[in-house]
Amino acid sequence: MQAEDVQKRLAEALPECEIEVQNDGNRFLVVAVGERFAELNRVKRQQLIYGELEDLLAEGTIHALTIRAMTPQEWQARQSQ
Repeated sequence: MQAEDVQKRLAEALPECEIEVQNDGNRFLVVAVGERFAELNRVKRQQLIYGELEDLLAEGTIHALTIRAMTPQEWQARQSQ
């Protein structure tokens, strides 16, 4: 599975968010930025992303998944550090 496949899948599930995906083999990094995360704590944000990729994780297509889910304001603050 390629990063583009995961990105497309997440973009369809979370159309209001900007999604970037990188991978190294079957290890993936997902960066998701959107207002949707404003009312969610860190665990709920990760659960939202995991839920969309649950089948790929269960079958081992994705072995490791790192998630950075944030609001646009959090993303901006992170970029200016």
